[in-house]
Amino acid sequence: MSGSLLETIGLKKYFKTSKGLLHAVDDINLHIARGETVGVVGESGCGKSTLGRTVLRLIDPSAGKIIFDGQDIMQYDKKQMKPLRREMQIIFQDPYSSLDPRMCVSDIIAEPMTITPGFGSKRDIRDRTAQLMQTVGLAARLADAYPHELDGGRRQRIGIARALALNPKFIVCDEPVSALDVSIQAQILNLLMDLQDDLSLTYMFITHDLSVVKHISDEIVVMYLGQCVESAPTDELFSNPQHPYTKALLSAILKPNLKSRGRVNDVIHGEVTSPIEPAPGCRFAPRCPYASDKCMGQDIPLKNTADRHRTACVLYQ
Repeated sequence: MSGSLLETIGLKKYFKTSKGLLHAVDDINLHIARGETVGVVGESGCGKSTLGRTVLRLIDPSAGKIIFDGQDIMQYDKKQMKPLRREMQIIFQDPYSSLDPRMCVSDIIAEPMTITPGFGSKRDIRDRTAQLMQTVGLAARLADAYPHELDGGRRQRIGIARALALNPKFIVCDEPVSALDVSIQAQILNLLMDLQDDLSLTYMFITHDLSVVKHISDEIVVMYLGQCVESAPTDELFSNPQHPYTKALLSAILKPNLKSRGRVNDVIHGEVTSPIEPAPGCRFAPRCPYASDKCMGQDIPLKNTADRHRTACVLYQ
């Protein structure tokens, strides 16, 4: 895709266990255009966060390619990756454990600039820190406060300011609102969208909540046990879900409408397949009401079923 800032080709990440290889991320192909947001959704344990850390090379992939801004960064060593870290940042899920409890707010935000050679004088860093606090909605009086003195929303704003400190192009948002109250979630989502417009940022937004990802994403990738089972533009995915797993996820969204009280949800039954040395075939098949012999014995590739809509399901092949 022209204009892609980040692209992955056949990206894999396996972990060695006593019982074999755990397929955390298995043959993922992503295209994230500049200035856009790709949402990655799925159940806990499907490999979303591992994918986010792998594209940043916080975890080294087992195989595949990561193309960032036209360069294959899989070939980079630690020395080459160091300047690239300024352009690729992450906002972590837990806004408390991701912050150093022994540092005050201003020091946490200033730390990336302090340890980056040539960023500027102490005064430049202090001014930049104050500007970042204002940008993310943190009052100047909180500069000397510590994380334990603040609520979850303010802590997450610190994490966002820290991620912005080095003027990145690309940010992985690893479930940044899942630990927050609903009202605070809306504030943080709106802040992220405003920052994207103002700073031309590109996001990978990881979440298990489809109602959240609908609000912020241009395109959605649905993962199940390390694999992408469906991807499509956001409006297309919500209006025309195809994979049975995607339909079940959408069915689980609560609708604040009395007319929906009699609605029958698509409940997923059965046990999750082990991600350790999985057998060829659809990994959702043991829980799928439409499963047949065609789903077993060979992996189901993603195929185009509509414009920019890809599905890995025999029902659409």
